[in-house]
Amino acid sequence: MPTEPDTGYDPDLGRKFIFVTGGVMSGLGKGITAASTGRLLSNAGFDVTAVKIDPYLNVDAGTMNPYQHGEVYVLKDGGEVDLDLGNYERFLGVDMTFDHNVTTGKTYQHVIEKERAGDYLGKTVQIIPHVTDDIKRRIREAAEGTDVCIVEVGGTVGDIESMPFLEALRQFAHEEEDDDILFAHVTLVPYSKNGEQKTKPTQHSVKELRSIGLQPDVLVGRCDDELDPETKEKIALFCDVPTEAVFSNPDVEDVYHVPLMVEREGLDEYVMERLNIAEEALPKAERDNRWRELVTRERDGSVDIALVGKYALEDAYMSIHEALKHAGIEREVEVNVLWVDSDEMLDHHAERLREADGIVVPGGFGSRGTEGKIEAVRYARENEVPFLGLCLGFQLAVVEHARNVVGFDGANSAEIEPDTPHPVIDLLPEQYDTQNLGGTMRLGAHETEIEPGSLASRVYGGDSCVERHRHRYEVNPEYIDRLESDGLAFSGRAGNRMEILERENHPYFLGTQFHPEFRSRPDRASPPFVGLVDAILERTGGRTAEVEA
Repeated sequence: MPTEPDTGYDPDLGRKFIFVTGGVMSGLGKGITAASTGRLLSNAGFDVTAVKIDPYLNVDAGTMNPYQHGEVYVLKDGGEVDLDLGNYERFLGVDMTFDHNVTTGKTYQHVIEKERAGDYLGKTVQIIPHVTDDIKRRIREAAEGTDVCIVEVGGTVGDIESMPFLEALRQFAHEEEDDDILFAHVTLVPYSKNGEQKTKPTQHSVKELRSIGLQPDVLVGRCDDELDPETKEKIALFCDVPTEAVFSNPDVEDVYHVPLMVEREGLDEYVMERLNIAEEALPKAERDNRWRELVTRERDGSVDIALVGKYALEDAYMSIHEALKHAGIEREVEVNVLWVDSDEMLDHHAERLREADGIVVPGGFGSRGTEGKIEAVRYARENEVPFLGLCLGFQLAVVEHARNVVGFDGANSAEIEPDTPHPVIDLLPEQYDTQNLGGTMRLGAHETEIEPGSLASRVYGGDSCVERHRHRYEVNPEYIDRLESDGLAFSGRAGNRMEILERENHPYFLGTQFHPEFRSRPDRASPPFVGLVDAILERTGGRTAEVEA
C-alpha cells in the first residue's frame, strides 16, 4: 500500500547529531575537522559514525574526473564516494557503506522513482516536504546503532545546490531534542596585510547561515595560526555564540595532528557538554590514547618513493599517500613521496626514478600517460627497484612483461589500444553488454586466494585476503600460461581472475588488481605498502624488519 514519505524520526532513540557546515570558501578542511572531532569522541568511549552530504547531481562520485573532485574512494559494499569518506574511515577506524554518502542525485532519483510508482498518493511532489523528508530519513538510517552521527554538508553555505539539505537540517533540529543536535560551522579567518586576523568573512558566513534559519552552536576558525583571544571574542560577539564556543583549527604539518590540536582547544569537551553526554564519557585517564601514540611516534630515517601518475593533483592519490604514511608509521620511518608525471616522464621526469628508493604505479583510466608508466615498470624490473603496481599499475606490469620479456610486440590493454594484436588485458566478460558507466565496474570487497609460499603470502601472512576493487578490465585468461613462463607469477587469484602478480629473483615486485590503499589505516597499515617499505629498508641497508600481516 502506498504510504506518506517517512522521515525516519523516532524521539525515543536518543541519538546525537553533529552537523558540520562550511563558509567563506571550499576546501577549508571541514571534513578533517569533523573527522578529528569524531576521533576524540570515539576515544572517549562513544560509538561514532559519519555521513557526507554531497550536493552535486551525480548519483555517486564514480564518473567524476579526479581533477575536479580528487580520488574516487571505494567502500566495502562497492559504493563510489567522495574522498572525505576515506578520511572518516581512517580517523574513526570504521568501515562505512554507501548509505553514509547522500547526494542530490541519489535523493532525487529515489524521490522520482517513488513518484512514478504512485507512492505519494497523487500529491504534488515538491522539494518540501518530499525531498527534505528523504534527506532526513537517509541521515537517521545511517545513524542507527550508534551514539553520535557527524554529518558533513559539502560545499559552502550560500551555494544554491546546498539549500535543500540545509532546509532539511533546519527541520531536523525542530524534530529532535535541543541537546541531541549541535551545529558546527567552519570558516576562514584570513590575515590582513598588517598581520591582523580578520573576522568579517566569518561574520558574513554566519549571517548567511542564520538567514536560512540555522544558528551555529560552535564556530571553528581555520587560520595559519591559533586565533588570538581578541579574535575569538569578536567572533563570539558578532556571531551570537559564547566565547568558549569559538575554537581554533590552525594549519599543522600532518592532518593526523588535527585531533591533538582540537583536543588542546577543548572542542571535544565542549561538544560533549553541549550534547549532554559528558557524564557518560570515559574519564580522561581511561580514554583511548593509541591515536596520539601513533601520530607522534618518532621516525628513524626516511625513504623516498616515486609515485608515477598522470593526475598532477595530490588529492587524486590521497589514499595512496596515506597508505605510504601508514607504512612509515608502522616501520617508524619517514616516507617521502616524489611526484613523477607519467605523461612527461620520458622527456623530463626519468631522473626522479633514479632518485627514488622504491616505485609505486597507481590506478587510472584512459591512455594518456600509460607509456610513461610502462617505462617506470621496466625501470623497476631491470634495476631491481622495489615496486608496487595498483590496479592499472598491475595491468601495465603485465603489458610491460608481455612486450619486453615474453616478446609480444605491440602487446597492450584493450582499454588503451582496442586494436592491439595481443590484448593481454581485456574487458571483463560481464562488461560486454554494459550500457551505463556509473556503478557498473567490478566494485567493493572481494576475496583473493593466495599461493602458499609466495611473496604475497608472506606479505599478507596467510593464504587469502579481502580487498576493495574498482576496475572494468583484467588479465586476459588466454594469455595466462604464456605470461607465467618467464619469471612472472600470478600468486593471487579469484577463480579465473588474476588478482596478484609478483616476479622471481627481485627484491620486491608486487602488483595487485585491487586497491589495498582503501583499507589502510594509521593503526593497521596495508600489507603491500609495509612490504614495499621493508624491501626498501633492506635494499638500502637500513633497519630491517619482517613483513607482518
